[in-house]
Amino acid sequence: MSGEKTLGSGAAEHVWRLSGRVVAGVGQLLLWVLAGLGRLLKPAQDKIMARLYGAQGRPDPQAHGRYGPYGTMIAPSPAESGPVPRSLALWRRFTASWVYAPVTGLLLALAALYEVGEANQDLFSVPAGFALAATVPMVWRKEVLRPVAAIVLSATAAALLSGQALLITTLLSALWVLYLLAQQLPRASAGLLACSTLAVIGVVYLAASGLDEVPWPAVVVAVVGAIGLGDSRRTVAVTEAEAREQNTENLVRLDAAQREQAVMRERARIARELHDVVAHSVSMIAVQAETAPYTMSTLSDEAKRGYAEIAHTARDALVEMRRLLGVLRSDAATEREVTPQPRLDRLNELIDQHRGAGGAAGLSVRGEEHPLSATLELSAYRIVQEALTNVRRHAPGAPVQVELVYQPDRLRVRVHNQPPDLARTRVDGFPAPASGGHGLIGMQERAAMLGGRFQAGPAPDGGFDVEAELPFGS
Repeated sequence: MSGEKTLGSGAAEHVWRLSGRVVAGVGQLLLWVLAGLGRLLKPAQDKIMARLYGAQGRPDPQAHGRYGPYGTMIAPSPAESGPVPRSLALWRRFTASWVYAPVTGLLLALAALYEVGEANQDLFSVPAGFALAATVPMVWRKEVLRPVAAIVLSATAAALLSGQALLITTLLSALWVLYLLAQQLPRASAGLLACSTLAVIGVVYLAASGLDEVPWPAVVVAVVGAIGLGDSRRTVAVTEAEAREQNTENLVRLDAAQREQAVMRERARIARELHDVVAHSVSMIAVQAETAPYTMSTLSDEAKRGYAEIAHTARDALVEMRRLLGVLRSDAATEREVTPQPRLDRLNELIDQHRGAGGAAGLSVRGEEHPLSATLELSAYRIVQEALTNVRRHAPGAPVQVELVYQPDRLRVRVHNQPPDLARTRVDGFPAPASGGHGLIGMQERAAMLGGRFQAGPAPDGGFDVEAELPFGS
């Protein structure tokens, strides 16, 4: 007996699997046919989609955009040229405006009056009053949703309990309110709302005839569906908000990490440059200490030993500095600089280089000039150099004015560029490319190293200002 049952179940399973393969084969055949038709119709589909949606992702060559940092031209987001994107954009603006709720609420009320008239009811009758009470409050649903919901649901329930025929507009208004309430209420409150609504519907079916023409499963599905959709929309909105918040936190952390890396790179670069300056000074100390016994014959043996110790210490310091520089230059991408570190006497060459690249630039020096340390002159030179590089990169062609102001205790450096000429900053209608560099961070680090002050930002005339104050005592 058990063998017959096993044989029968095996045959049934075999038939089941065979039928599944037949269905899969028929379905796969249909998929191949549809795929072939899709390939044949793709050119026509592309033409239709291009006519409906227009060219995608093409910036408008006539769009002038606005100025960003250093006068950078930022083009606006390209507008889609097809009728469908324009219609969607208009609809989004309409739904986001304050007139959306009043207009749709009034249209719903007018539809309710039309439905009452189609049912051969007087517009001043009780059914018309219930219909207006259930639809007109929808005008203020965005401002005071809960009072509006109380009026709409009460009017709908009263109409059904009094034996009035169910109107499509009244049903739509009630379901709409339930959907909106479920979007705002917590899940427990939304569940309580669903139970209360279903209880009222049960009372209507038992005590009145307003829903006799509608099957009760359809009403239950409609109510539960409206509340469920609203709750799902609330959940999606909360999830999207949490995702946006998490993305914002991640971007903030990433930006902080990138900024920290940029600061470390700039500090390493500054240290490499200062090594050359300090190494030159220490080398001079070592040379002078070694040559002193030969140039001054009256030195005592103790003084000669002192000079020898100074020379030995200086040489040891140079060795340690070279080791430190090797650590800073451990990055293989870093190139060794073989030219002397620049000072302020080479600013005119820097200005000439900027002019040679197509930029208008001027240099003015005010105040009584003071002898400055090599470190301060190098920092001032690099700040001007980086500022001019940023102007060429972000606002090519913009006039630049470089100012050096010698004050009693500090050197003030200012680089100002005017707004760029639109005709010179645009190439084939596209803005100049933006840079992802960290020049401002490097300039700030140089000023901070000397105990000075640095600031950069938009100028009142629409250009950009870079200012640094470098104390002499640093």
